Amino acid sequence: MKFATIGALLGVTLAMPAFAQDGDIAKGEKEFRKCKACHMIESPEGETIVKGGKTGPNLYGVIGRAAGSQEDFKYSDALTELNATGEVWTSEDLAEYITDPNTFVREKTGDKKAKTKMTFKMRKNQADVAAFLASVSPDAAE
Repeated sequence: MKFATIGALLGVTLAMPAFAQDGDIAKGEKEFRKCKACHMIESPEGETIVKGGKTGPNLYGVIGRAAGSQEDFKYSDALTELNATGEVWTSEDLAEYITDPNTFVREKTGDKKAKTKMTFKMRKNQADVAAFLASVSPDAAE
């Protein structure tokens, strides 16, 4: 009986990692190299955490921030529409967004024609990137 219970718990535990992983910050920092062509991470005090492009918004503090709300950045109509829904970035939503930005926005807004400016789709390690971005997001409630 004892072995059956332990076996059942072990089986459930082994089946869950794909759903329960929070992401690895160090791996996410390395994976973020793919993102820095368009995005930088710079604190409000001017500290450069990751030097990168300015095609996309600064991702400092993105987790816990309303979608499409970075000051002085011109967002696509799709991200402006996402902002109007009240979307606040969580690690889970950001990981889903970077997997397929257009599909994410279309599902969240209900606008089947919504199209973001982000053309890159990350096929793996999304949770790691989200964990890294949460580590540079002081308002992340995770």
